[in-house]
Amino acid sequence: MMKKRWATALILVFAFCGIAVSTYLAQSEANGNPLICNIDVLDGCNEVVSSEYSKIFGISLADFGLLFYTTIFVLAAFELVLVNQVLRHTLQGFAVVGILASLYGVVTQAFFIQAWCIYCLTSALLTAGILVSATFIEPIRFRRTALTT
Repeated sequence: MMKKRWATALILVFAFCGIAVSTYLAQSEANGNPLICNIDVLDGCNEVVSSEYSKIFGISLADFGLLFYTTIFVLAAFELVLVNQVLRHTLQGFAVVGILASLYGVVTQAFFIQAWCIYCLTSALLTAGILVSATFIEPIRFRRTALTT
């Protein structure tokens, strides 16, 4: 039980870091300020966040990230207090959606934009950490259905 609480607390830390990264990206975009991005081969942040792939339905991915991490943070905080299986499954569901979004981001950076953003990759790693921690709290089980004839 104590290890599960630590995993939930770790989700809170990952989500908080994700909120910080997403807020920085969203704020930079809103203010029109370039991102500080000067790490060797991961210096394409401004190119990535200003690309045609950085918005879905006219909403920036940074805003989606902020919504995602805030939702994860709130769910994990409630799970820490309430210890509820529905909350754990909801956390897992959001984490899977986050991984799919991160996969979209990484593939897009690699094959379409051909530039790398350290903030985007950090977000992908944070999301992976959230999924691993959420799986540790409540292992994902797939239901088997019997075939009847």
